[in-house]
Amino acid sequence: MLASSALVALCALAVAAVPAQTPFNAHLAADATSGTLDYTAIKAGHQAASFPGDGEKQADSVFSGITTFATLPYEKCLFDKDVTYDIAIIGLPFDTATSYRPGARFGPGGIRQGSKRLLLYGGYNVPLAVNAFTSWATIVDCGDVAVTSYDNALAIKQMEEGHKSILHRTPAASSALPPNSLSAIFPRVISLGGDHTVVLPILRSIHSAYGPVSVIHFDSHLDTWEPKVFGGDKSQQAAYNHGTYFYHAHKEGLIKEGASIHVGIRTTLSGPGDYDNDALCGFQIIEAREIDEIGPLGIAKKIKEVVGNNLVYLSLDIDSLDPAYAPATGTPETGGWSTREMRNILRHLEGLRFVGADVVEVAPAYDTNAELTTMAAADVIFEMLGMMVKHPLA
Repeated sequence: MLASSALVALCALAVAAVPAQTPFNAHLAADATSGTLDYTAIKAGHQAASFPGDGEKQADSVFSGITTFATLPYEKCLFDKDVTYDIAIIGLPFDTATSYRPGARFGPGGIRQGSKRLLLYGGYNVPLAVNAFTSWATIVDCGDVAVTSYDNALAIKQMEEGHKSILHRTPAASSALPPNSLSAIFPRVISLGGDHTVVLPILRSIHSAYGPVSVIHFDSHLDTWEPKVFGGDKSQQAAYNHGTYFYHAHKEGLIKEGASIHVGIRTTLSGPGDYDNDALCGFQIIEAREIDEIGPLGIAKKIKEVVGNNLVYLSLDIDSLDPAYAPATGTPETGGWSTREMRNILRHLEGLRFVGADVVEVAPAYDTNAELTTMAAADVIFEMLGMMVKHPLA
């Protein structure tokens, strides 16, 4: 382990290596008497500032070409070991361990479709004051892991091996970052699900690089059920499903107990004992209804208090959103959050030490013609990318 003074020094070097991006409202000026904006000052400040990507062409046929996430370059990362990147998008088209509505195997393609317009106006994230797509980081779409739909045990192994092959690679910007910083050793991977079972092979891969990590789990369901309670009494393989994967992750020592948290829970239970079992698996809980009392900032504050300065993996089930905003999911639950509330919470997690992330349980067949769910999923990833680019891992 590095001494705290060494970590502080590495953090300073990592931040120094990232080009500074001016906050979007840094040049706003208000007339002290009228309270109106001084547009002359705004214009002068904007012209004097340096905005990465500012003034470049926009709306350049984002609907053309092959569909990658946010029209990112497609690289055959799984086949070409010489491809380098700092952040990789990878699809895990698996849905044969779901309990209600199948279809999340088409989630990776749906999320990519919903992301097409992210660069329509340039890709600059105004609240986070960053453009991930014109930053220091090389971001690519690595396509999907080839996953069988006939053998769940084999599929889980395929996803673990695929994720590991993407994770264990020298990042593109390694030479520009402090040599001992984690961002110079491992790239970060954002996975597109797939039902939530995909997180078990992901966490096995993450553990091979970082050891146990804290988990922030946005979901309407606990997903820590004992197999005998949730579908696993039929066979050994049935014990591994999208409601039990965190139970197995806990048993395998993949997560930091007591420093992981569920966010947005509003599920029914087999009984109060489910909460006891969940606590044994190392999770704390924020119920969806708590937002009525403490608001999005209060939710973010509680999350930060739990995970602290640990390395963090962020997993977001799209059913954490209310079905009004994300109907296309396998096990929808009413009473969830709006897209705006979710994005606000995520932005206020800025500064946490994210090692990776996913968005899962998107089943496009149940979406509206307006692609509400896939757009929401893409926007969540847009926030994740912004936070990762602003904060390289020291």
